[in-house]
This record gives sequence, structure tokens and C-alpha cells, in this order.
Amino acid sequence: MQKGNIGVTTENIFPVIKKFLYSDHEIFLRELVSNAVDATQKLKTLASMGDFKGELGDLTIHVSLSNDTITVSDRGLGLTAEEIDKYINQIAFSGANDFLEKYKNDANAIIGHFGLGFYSAFMVAKKVEIITKSYQEGAQAVKWTCDGSPEFTLEETDKADRGTDIVLYIDDDCKEFLEETRISELLKKYCRFLPVPVAFGKKKEWKDGKQVETAEDNVINDTTPLWTRKPNELKDEDYKKFYRELYPMADEPLFWIHLNVDYPFHLTGILYFPKVKSNIELNKNKIQLYCNQVYVTDSVEGIVPDFLTLLHGVLDSPDIPLNVSRSYLQSDSNVKKISTYITKKVSDRLQTIFKNDRKQFEDKWNDLKIFIDYGMLTQEDFYERAKDFAMFSDTDGKHYTFDEYQKLIKENQTDKDGVLVYLYANNKEEQYGYIDAAKNKGYNVLLMDGQLDIAVVSMLEQKFEKSRFTRVDSDVVDNLIIKEEHKNEALEASQQETLSIIFKSQLPQIEKTEFHVTAQPMGEQASPVLITQSEYMRRMKEMANIQAGMSFYGEMPDMYSLVLNSDHKLIKDILSDENKACNSELEPAQAEMDTINLQRQELQKKHESQKDEEIPASEKDELETLNKKWNDLKQHKEDILTNYAAQNKVVRQLIDLALLQNGMLKGEALNNFVKRSLDLIG
Repeated sequence: MQKGNIGVTTENIFPVIKKFLYSDHEIFLRELVSNAVDATQKLKTLASMGDFKGELGDLTIHVSLSNDTITVSDRGLGLTAEEIDKYINQIAFSGANDFLEKYKNDANAIIGHFGLGFYSAFMVAKKVEIITKSYQEGAQAVKWTCDGSPEFTLEETDKADRGTDIVLYIDDDCKEFLEETRISELLKKYCRFLPVPVAFGKKKEWKDGKQVETAEDNVINDTTPLWTRKPNELKDEDYKKFYRELYPMADEPLFWIHLNVDYPFHLTGILYFPKVKSNIELNKNKIQLYCNQVYVTDSVEGIVPDFLTLLHGVLDSPDIPLNVSRSYLQSDSNVKKISTYITKKVSDRLQTIFKNDRKQFEDKWNDLKIFIDYGMLTQEDFYERAKDFAMFSDTDGKHYTFDEYQKLIKENQTDKDGVLVYLYANNKEEQYGYIDAAKNKGYNVLLMDGQLDIAVVSMLEQKFEKSRFTRVDSDVVDNLIIKEEHKNEALEASQQETLSIIFKSQLPQIEKTEFHVTAQPMGEQASPVLITQSEYMRRMKEMANIQAGMSFYGEMPDMYSLVLNSDHKLIKDILSDENKACNSELEPAQAEMDTINLQRQELQKKHESQKDEEIPASEKDELETLNKKWNDLKQHKEDILTNYAAQNKVVRQLIDLALLQNGMLKGEALNNFVKRSLDLIG
């Protein structure tokens, strides 16, 4: 029997393993089963080259549980005493203390640096045994034992067959790993696609109302998963079936891309476009990363571009190390090449579907849109590829490429300054009236109701020359695309002011909402009253919801314009009726205001050439008195008009109709509107 200390330059490696790797401790099973796979595959290689003449036989790897142990057994190469000494007893790296200090927060880097994940066994075990027999003829079986200190024993033992058994005596604080369900879960997570069969216990079947074990091994993995096979051997149903295995609860995918690259790096995999309409974050981390069919992670940021983390599927590359660390991914040139390649493959696939089957592409556009929008927003090189197949959808459900749509609207939607105006709605039902008015003018209206459309609109305004996007409810239809200076007859200033006071006084108080009342001629057939919202302010507020640093806009009130159509009979009637009802009171007040105004102007003219200290106090007092009288009279006028407006049911009815059209009439105000409507009908 040989005794000795493991050759490490730090006092005791095992507490370090436990302490620094604790959060990752479940990977011990992946590491041990992966080592067993390596040993098995190396033996198969030797056999294929004629260097091993024996029978390969059953190469299944077995994972088994007892009351206090987990055992991983293989029939691979096995180890001689010399190989144990070389590979197990010498943890061959220099400057271990420096290394441990540098990587103490990165579990994977420490394990990866050992080269042999075997030492991850000590994360969960208080004692580990290796019972092994080399494939070499006449080899002596040996048993290596270590109790989690640098001391080990190595002795000869009996073992009938070649290969290795690794026995873990599980620590008291890791008893969860002695539960069958926990091991099943880990094997499914890390080992379900390993290239060598892995068995955990026996298959069970129902007999006499209970589950009983059969004699057949319970093999938990598929040794030739879909991505390892040639695309020309596979049918659509194969891809769909594999998707259902990966994501049992998901809808059928839109389509998929089978990756197979040999140069300048090795990469295989299948990426699926799932059906997704919104909620980006919920669908991230659905791509599984493998290294030679060994599961590594499903956190693939850095390996695939950010927008493609929305895809589902599998990537497998031996060029990405099994024990991958975040810092490694961000700096490795292979990873950057893989990322660029995947972007190109995805855009090529989309381009091919668009060219070969445009109808299918259009049918799936609503699901594809979020991927393509996200890609164009976050990756310049993807925008350059996608701009040829990205689509606009209009409110009639027709689809256009960017170039097609530009040609469609160029003639009718170019304003007097040569700017091409893209009109859009983000809610077909709520903005129906505005869409209808625009269509009646011969305009086309886009439907931009996607989660990212507000950001896409801003991006496209920067990409397209002399173009702007305007929501269809941001102004009256005649002002959306101004083709020449308006020469319509506007109301006199006094009538504008009268209408403004009447309507503003009857607007309901809505939290964080402000209205500006204006009147303008819109034609006799247009609506008598319309609510619009400035494109700029609304867009700034919407961007504030998705972009950090813009919260200032988010806190501002919503600003709306209540636009009165001075050509409409109902508005003309209100002005005429107000004149009859209020003129006898308003005229003397206005006459007095005009007189006071003349007196104020004379005083102000006199004071123009004087400094403040040169103006007599009596004149200052006189001006203050005149101002107060004028303000009182102004308030008196407003009170007269407000009282009139409160009695005029048509005013409030028009306001409520405009609010109703914009989904802004609720609660008590909506109830009052219904009652008033019944009164007016009656």
C-alpha cells in the first residue's frame, strides 16, 4: 500500500473547493459522468485504430445510489497505479495560491483549471474511492482513497472487469444527493444527450397497482440527438418532435435553423423561432449550450447576440470550454466569431424564407416581428441585413417591405417641405375615427402596436432620409401632412377666447392630464370636436417607459388638445346661442375692460422712458388698481360664460363624445353622459 500527500502547493485544497464552489456543487455529477464518457470514447478510438484488441461489449455508464454513496461506473480505459499518481495525485498547476486568490469568486474557472473535474467530487463527499483497472493486458486493479484532506492511500485490489468505479461517500450537509429524484433531475439536466449510454437504476413498470423494477437498464440519455445528425436525413416532424422534448409546454415553433460549421470553429446546433408576441424577458435563456453533448449552461449571453437570446434550441461547440466563465466569454475570439456567424445564419434563413415563400413569411410576421425589431434596434449589422425583409403592416392587414411602402406613399404623403410622412396607429379600435379620416384623405395608415414599436419608429426616422412618423391622432387630419399653407377663414380672437372658456370650464378633472382648447376650420362634414395629442410629448413619455434616463418625461402630465371645428353647425350654434344668452351681461363688462385697457396703455407709455424710482407712487397705485379691476372684470366674464356652459347640455355632450372616442370617459362622468344622452333623446 502506498500513502502520500496530493501534490498541491496550497495547504489544503479541499476546503477551498467546498467554499468557493458551493453555489455550483451540483456540477460534480456532470464532471464525473463526463470523465466516464471520455474514458469510454477513448477506448472506442483505440479499438477503431487497432490498438485495443479486446471486446468492447456493453459500454453503458452506470450511476447508482446506496444509503450513503453515489457510484459512477464505466467500462472505459481504466487507470494504472502510475496514471493515478500522474493524473490524480499531482494537481499540476504552478502558483496555486495566486490562482485561487484570483479566481476565488469564479467556481467554474477553478474546476476548469484542474483539467479533471474529478475534484468536484469533494464538494459533496467526505470520502472518495477510485476502484479502477486499466484496459492494458495484465493490468493490476488499484483502489485510491482520500478523505478530503491532502492525504491519500493507493493499494492493489480485485476488480473483474476493466474500467473505473468512483464511489462518493456523501457528506452530511449534502444528503439531498442521495435522493433518487434529485439525481434523476441532474442527469436529465446535464447528461440527457451524452454520446455514450448512461443508465440510472432499472426501468419501472406498473404491476398489480404498484411500480416495480424490471431487468432493463433505465438509460436516461439520447446518444445521437438531432443536432448531431445530417439535415438531409431529417424531416420537419423530427425537428418538431425534438422541440417538444426540449420544451414540452411550448407552442409549435415557427421554423428552425440547423447549424453545422467546421471552419474556422466547430459549431453544431438547432435554433428554433418560438411563437412570441411580447414580454421579451420571460423568454430569454431558452438556448442550451453544450460542449461535445455535455450540458454547460442556458445563460448564453455573449455567445449569441442579445436579440437571439429570444430563440430556443441547442448549440454545441467543443471550442467553448465546458467550464465556461463569464469573463472568458466576453474576451474569447472564438466566441465573438460564433456570435457573428449565428447572426449571419439567422438573417440568411429569414431572407431565404422571405424570397422563397413570402406568403408564409407574411403569415408569420406577427410572431417574427419582435425578434427582427429587437435585432435591428440592438445590432447595426443585423439592421443592414434585415432592412430588405423587415415589414410594415397597415391597418388593412397588408404587408410591405420598407422600399415598397416608401413607393406606395411617396406621391400622396409628402408634405410641402419634401418630408415623407408615415402615418401610424397603435390601436386599431381606439383610433378608428382618426384612421377613417386619414383614409378618406387617401392616406395609408400603418399599424404599429408591437412592444418595441415606439423605439423602432425613432430608429427608422434616423435611418430613412427626409422622413417622419406621425401618429394618426396627433393632430386634425388636415394638419397631419401640410401640403400648402392654409388659407381657411379662422375665427376672430374674441370668438376663439369665448369658445375656449366655454369648453375648458366643462372639461372633467383627469389626474395628470391637461387640455388646451383651440378652434380651427376643418370643413362642415368633419367632427365638431376632436382630441389630439402632440407626437413629440407623447413619444417622449412612451420612451421614458422603456429607456433609462428619461423618467423626467414620464412624470410630466399628458398634454392634449381639444380641437373645435369652427365650420361645424353645432359649434356655430353654440357661438350664436351664447351671443344671445350672454351678450347683455358681457357687453358692458367688455366695454369697461376696453376703457380700462386704454387707461393702462396711456400710463404704461408714460412710464416707458422713466426708471422705476422716477415713477410717482400715486401712478403706480393707479396702475395696480386698474390691473385689479381688469382682472376682476375678466373673471366676471369667465363666470358668465362658465354659468352659460354649465346649462348648455350640448357643450358637455360634445366634450364627452370626444373623451369617449379616446377611451377617456370613465366612472361618474360616463354615467352622467349616459343619463344626459337619454334626456337629449327624450
